[in-house]
Amino acid sequence: MKRLLLILALAGPAVAADAPAPEGAAPRPVVSLIVNPQSGLPVTYVGTVAARIETDLGFPQAGTIVERPVSAGDTVVTGEVLARLDPEDLDADLRAAEAGVAVAEAQLRSATDARDRARELAARGVGSATRLEDASRALVAAEARLEQARAALARAADLRRLATLTAPQDGVVTEVAAEPGATLSAGQRVLRLAATGEREIVIDLSEADVAAIQPGATFTARLAANAAVTAPAVLTRVDPVAERATRTRRLHLTLTDPPDGFRLGALARVTPVVHAGAGVVLPVGSVLDPESAPAVWVVAPDDRSVARTPVTLGATLGGFVLVVSGLTAGDEIVTKGIHSLEDGQVVGPRVTP
Repeated sequence: MKRLLLILALAGPAVAADAPAPEGAAPRPVVSLIVNPQSGLPVTYVGTVAARIETDLGFPQAGTIVERPVSAGDTVVTGEVLARLDPEDLDADLRAAEAGVAVAEAQLRSATDARDRARELAARGVGSATRLEDASRALVAAEARLEQARAALARAADLRRLATLTAPQDGVVTEVAAEPGATLSAGQRVLRLAATGEREIVIDLSEADVAAIQPGATFTARLAANAAVTAPAVLTRVDPVAERATRTRRLHLTLTDPPDGFRLGALARVTPVVHAGAGVVLPVGSVLDPESAPAVWVVAPDDRSVARTPVTLGATLGGFVLVVSGLTAGDEIVTKGIHSLEDGQVVGPRVTP
């Protein structure tokens, strides 16, 4: 029995030594993206042609509309009549103001004559100085009343003139808010006029897309109905506040000498003109130490090892940042778990975000 136990004890280590060693843990997969000159940018956006200037028009005084010769969709020119108010009350006010001026002028002439008589009597010694002073004050008051009456007349004339609403610029009536016979309050909107002089294309993009586009960027616009009709466009403004429901931001692209086909409301496809120095967009969370020494983890394609690579950052919008230099097309950038990596560490296969 003892001999058997000895044999088993001697054989045990040999058997253990012949067993295969357990394999090392496999490198963990990483969430990453591949860099290209248009990272985060769709090839084409779809937008709507709109007027750069759109104005709500109304009357500065209350009244009743008696005429509105234009309707929604009509094209108008500068100075063309758009609507008129009932002039009856305004004409009465104008006549009353004219009569007020006539009365004030007559009172001024009477006060001037009284002052002249008082001055003459005082010069001959038969009139008192007090009477002359009273006449002079009455003359000053009469002059003031005349100025007041003239101001009232000018106001009444302006209101009578403003009872006719005219187009301040060439444009298209896009909306009508009041019909003939309607009684309006002062300043109430009658219609909306979109100027045809300057047109733009408005598009709504996510914050990731907007972060890659800077004001002044150039685009090529094509009509959705006819791709052969094109025009250059320049990004002039990005709305500072995102839409509450969609969390998108509106971009305004000013069209340069657009053809007639770019009518208001037409759909257009715009393509950004990508230049050699175009940046890329990355999530802010994929950048190491963005405040002082920004860098990202770049995965080597041959051995899947990561290297800390310095980059230069541009504008930040929402959760995304523009990288203007430091990366080349084809680089694989780790976007998740960046603080648990070490320089030279081998990582597993790529997982798309």
